[in-house]
Amino acid sequence: MNAVKQIIFDWDEGNIEHTTRRGITLSEIEFVLSNDPMVKPDHYPAEIEERWNAIGQNEVGRFVFIVFTFREISEVLKMRPITARYMHDKEVRKYERQRTE
Repeated sequence: MNAVKQIIFDWDEGNIEHTTRRGITLSEIEFVLSNDPMVKPDHYPAEIEERWNAIGQNEVGRFVFIVFTFREISEVLKMRPITARYMHDKEVRKYERQRTE
């Protein structure tokens, strides 16, 4: 599998407001998604939209949970964050256990 050389993010008023409402910055979201997060399919109905969950750490090591999708815009594939939040300690412990299994 080839490494991704560039990620183009799809931002507009709708997803900026929704993803940052819990105090997370756009740069944190982009950092997490650009730095090899753990990614799993989301449970959102795929026939409506295929979504993904990402878990990773921001620049200072705080764990972040992000839901995102991909959209093709003008023949360019873009990553569109949908929502983001900091993870609770219990979630971080579960994630760390899963990583080591």
